[in-house]
This record gives sequence, structure tokens and C-alpha cells, in this order.
Amino acid sequence: MLSRLIVRIAVASAASLCCVAASAQTLYKLIDKNGKVTYSESKPKTFDGEVIRIDIDPNANTATLPKLQGNALDAGRVNRGRNEGGASGVAEAEARSAHARNRLENAKKALQDARDNPQAGEVEFLGNKGGGVRVVATEGYQKRVEGLESAVKQAEEDLRRVEQLR
Repeated sequence: MLSRLIVRIAVASAASLCCVAASAQTLYKLIDKNGKVTYSESKPKTFDGEVIRIDIDPNANTATLPKLQGNALDAGRVNRGRNEGGASGVAEAEARSAHARNRLENAKKALQDARDNPQAGEVEFLGNKGGGVRVVATEGYQKRVEGLESAVKQAEEDLRRVEQLR
């Protein structure tokens, strides 16, 4: 009887220690003599540079984000929210509009990045008889850029439709 009580107390103590450990986290910022920064979950035993302890409370920085419906543009739900006069319908429409604008911005950035920084194997360098080299895009690169251009056009169309629903 007494041994069961001791076991229960030990289990409860272990569980409470786990809860305390889960509520806070510690990271270590390591800065070596060359200024390179590395992060570690455990304090290093031997390290020549500066070690900075960082205590993190995961509950300190929280945010409630709107729930987006992905790529679905359901006009019925937006109109229903507006017709009922509910604030949630307006907020949902605003969230969809922001999401569509964000998708368009990301698509434009991806296209510009592809144009500015072709990946290895996407361009070929052809030499001329008189010297010099010219860059020629491969078929795969052209298809990738066309796909990104199509994604930009689709995102623009989606934004136009969302804005019309508002």
C-alpha cells in the first residue's frame, strides 16, 4: 500500500517536471572568432568563442491567424456573409483579398527570380567563330518560365475575381 503511494507520487512528480520543461526552451547562440553564428540546443563543452544563453517562452509570442480556404474562391460564402451583414463575412472577404494579393506577389517574385537567376543546366553557352559567347536558354528553362508566367496570370485573375466579390 505504501509502495503504491510512493510510486504514484514519483509518477506525478516526473509528470510535473516534464510540464515545466515543456513550457520553456533554451537555445545557445555561439559566435566564433570569425563572427560566424551558430545555434545549439545544448551548451557546448569546449568552444573558443562567445556563448549566449537564450531562454524562450513559447507562450510569449502567439498570433491568431485567419483561416484561409486555400485557392477555393467560393463566391457563395462571401456573398452570404455580406448579405447577412455579419462582420465575419467582411473579414473573410478581406482575408481572401489579402491571400490573393500575396499569391500574386509571390508568383511575380518567383518569375523575376527565375529570369534573373537561371539554375544550373537551364542555359547553354555557345561560342562564336570570331570569339565571344552567347547565352541560349534550354527548352526546360523556357517551359519553367512559361509556367511561372502562367502562374502570374492565374494569380492576377484570381485577385480580380476576389476583388469583384467584395
